[in-house]
Amino acid sequence: MTISPFDKNLDKVKANYVPLTPVSFLQRSAHVYPNLTSVIYEERCFTWKETFERCRRFASFLDQYGIRRGDTVAVMLPNVPAMVESHFSIPMIGAIIHAINIRLDAASIAFQLDHGGAKVLLVDPEFADLIREAIALLSGPKPLIVDVRDNHFSSAAIGDIDYETALVPGDPAFAWHHPNDEWDAIALSYTSGTTGDPKGVVTHYRGAYLSAVSTILAGNLGQHPVYLWTLPMFHCNGWCFPWTLAAAAGINVCLRKVEPTRIFELIKQHGVTHTCGAPIVYNMLINAPDTFERNAARGVVGLIAGAAPPVAVLEGAESIGIKLTHVYGLTEVYGPASVCAEQPGWDELPAAERAKMKSRQGVPYHLQTPSRS
Repeated sequence: MTISPFDKNLDKVKANYVPLTPVSFLQRSAHVYPNLTSVIYEERCFTWKETFERCRRFASFLDQYGIRRGDTVAVMLPNVPAMVESHFSIPMIGAIIHAINIRLDAASIAFQLDHGGAKVLLVDPEFADLIREAIALLSGPKPLIVDVRDNHFSSAAIGDIDYETALVPGDPAFAWHHPNDEWDAIALSYTSGTTGDPKGVVTHYRGAYLSAVSTILAGNLGQHPVYLWTLPMFHCNGWCFPWTLAAAAGINVCLRKVEPTRIFELIKQHGVTHTCGAPIVYNMLINAPDTFERNAARGVVGLIAGAAPPVAVLEGAESIGIKLTHVYGLTEVYGPASVCAEQPGWDELPAAERAKMKSRQGVPYHLQTPSRS
């Protein structure tokens, strides 16, 4: 058998190969766009430089605590800045982020903490009582609990340390680690457990990286989108959008709870350009009573996921100025992997016909291998 000259002396070395990691998106945006806004939450606002430093500080804290490559760090958080940051700080040291579904009961949470072997758990005060109950049900070691305080809640601390306190001694120049292999685990998610115990699903750096970039293309995000977090970040790691927005140097507009009035306020206040959600979210916006506020949504591009959305939802969203694109994926993996690619001429169709076309199942994302030839 003849060996091709291109198979000789062309091995992977540091000069020509680095494992893919979505953390590199954060590093790039912090370097190229240090003063652009990265995260907005209520009265708080961060730049990409500040977000990068905050993530490195918490990664440094985890490292000092003894968290190592392959360890699990769980987060029980709504869509707040610490949730965005966790998607970078945790993999910075090779640990695995386990984003817990905030709608679960204590028994399901306890099972996941035990099964996933969480060594650290970040907790929002809204779920303090629930986590106390879950911790009492653990059969394994109790994780270090980090309180992520919020002015909206006066719940007493249940943790061993406060998140902002943990950042203070952390190193803002911490030397974060690339994965040894892009096949290394980056995240752990769980199915709902409706047919037994929840099933753990592991995703890797390569998939997170490629999915994040694919979303920019399939969702028409471009550069510097202003993204409103109506989709829970615990769901498929927010469809990889924390990493997507870092790659696009966009703005994360955080939202604790899906409330139509607040959504329209944020769209108007921050010039939101993109959002994501299930049909029920868009139905809430379509049926919101305040027509004046609904006009604020004009120009927003939305991704809608799940089974083919009802034509009425697509038409209704269009009537308030939200242009929807149907995407589809596998729950608890990376989020959407296919998109209904809009074709030239659809804009000229009658609204009902256009909605019918846009409700069809899609084609693979740009960086996905087709499921069939």
